Amino acid sequence: MASSHDLFSNAPGVLAHAPLAERMRPKTLSDVVGQAHLLGPGKPLRVAFESGRPHSMIFWGPPGVGKTTLARLMADGFDAQFLAISAVLGGVKDIREAVVAAQVAQGQGRRTILFVDEVHRFNKAQQDAFLPYVESGLFTFIGATTENPSFEVNSALLSRARVYVLQSLAVEELQQLIDRAIAILNDDGEPLEFDAAAREQLARWADGDARRVINAMEVVAESARGAQRTLIDSEWLETSLSQNLRRFDKGGDAFYDQISALHKAVRGSDPDASLYWFARMLDGGADPRYLSRRIVRMAIEDIGLADPRATEIALNGADIYERLGSPEGELALAQAVVYLACAAKSNAVYNAYKQARRYAEENGSAPVPMHLRNAPTKLMKELGHGHAYRYAHDEPHGYAAGERYFPDGLRARFYRPTDRGLEGKISEKLAFLRELDKQQGKG
Repeated sequence: MASSHDLFSNAPGVLAHAPLAERMRPKTLSDVVGQAHLLGPGKPLRVAFESGRPHSMIFWGPPGVGKTTLARLMADGFDAQFLAISAVLGGVKDIREAVVAAQVAQGQGRRTILFVDEVHRFNKAQQDAFLPYVESGLFTFIGATTENPSFEVNSALLSRARVYVLQSLAVEELQQLIDRAIAILNDDGEPLEFDAAAREQLARWADGDARRVINAMEVVAESARGAQRTLIDSEWLETSLSQNLRRFDKGGDAFYDQISALHKAVRGSDPDASLYWFARMLDGGADPRYLSRRIVRMAIEDIGLADPRATEIALNGADIYERLGSPEGELALAQAVVYLACAAKSNAVYNAYKQARRYAEENGSAPVPMHLRNAPTKLMKELGHGHAYRYAHDEPHGYAAGERYFPDGLRARFYRPTDRGLEGKISEKLAFLRELDKQQGKG
């Protein structure tokens, strides 16, 4: 069996005028490039193909990595009927029709593989509709998703399918694909030559997406032949491709991975990496308003009172963006990102808040001590509301040393300021006040 690192073969029987992607579609497992962690000797999908016993599965991975291709190859390998449903366009009616077709095939002694593209777009009821047929073995279910199936696929369906994680193609693998595409394109007409820089640039531009690089190759070839050009260099490539957009799956795992990287770079006090992820997300099409909200959250969560100006600058950046829009307003957000990355860090308030919420939930509705209660009426005063309350402004240092503000029987310490930035001063002040409490014998 040929190496799983081979790319796509020029499939026999495919018409020359068919789209390049169709002409390059793998016909055997040996034609597939990449996914060696699944398709290499002894690896899970290779074993599944060779076992002769198909099982239900979910392919999770970014666009253009071969999810549909692998499902088709599995149907061919098991001589099974291949039925495909798109969760974007389909519904319960399509599921019912697929069930009928599978029952007919079963009556003829033939297996059925039901492929559901973007299965995460089906709602719970639609996903549940597959369960009895998966359990009965009427068909082998294969779902494809760009979203994390742990969050987007029903647990009942997920428990009946094995999840395989597909990876983006490496630059080297995409370059192999480019070479194979060049060979096919050159069979059609005047030979084209891509220099090494253009091949690498195109592979990196595709950002791991095989479909994207194949479609780009077709566009570039048509453009070059229209201009009677045979050499494709980096400059020509730039003019042929209208935009150099990175794949950016808004709302998907790539999206959240990138915002996570931005947040962690800010938390890690690396202004350069922070700017990189910020620019990368903007380049990929992220909504600057979403980024501005996350930037404010970073200021509160990771800087807090170590540098209160961080929150102010983050809010100012968000406001400036609303006033100026793109691209001018993006500079204000970039400035906020750099300031936050360079600011003193503290999550003391963030941790204190979480602990206080948990403490309040665990201790129920403890009554407010009488001396802390409001006393707006004569009756309330007669009942003791506000009695013996000590007005802090009238006390030395503006602090009623030894006074208690928790409900009776409760006491906790949530806020533990760091020694960084302004919190260092806050820490010193709180230590001084606690010393006054000790002198009152109530520390």
